[in-house]
Amino acid sequence: MVILKLRKLPDRKLAKITISVSAELRQALSDYAALYQEAYGDSETVAELIPFMLETFLESDRAFAKARRDGLPAADTSKKSRHQPFSGSE
Repeated sequence: MVILKLRKLPDRKLAKITISVSAELRQALSDYAALYQEAYGDSETVAELIPFMLETFLESDRAFAKARRDGLPAADTSKKSRHQPFSGSE
């Protein structure tokens, strides 16, 4: 049996957001979804897996966890980034 870092997904209700990814990342995500199905016997779409992949990533980032414990600096919303990582409701 394949052991993946991402655990089996729980029952959930998700909010929808929109992102753009490279063709290479899209293929990697599709490959991961196929391997997830092999590992757990459940077919999940890439869109269903991504939030949990992000959650797993954030939970494993020690610097991020420390920054959150120590209090993150206030976000400066007056500056617009040329790259917007996602859009939509959270």
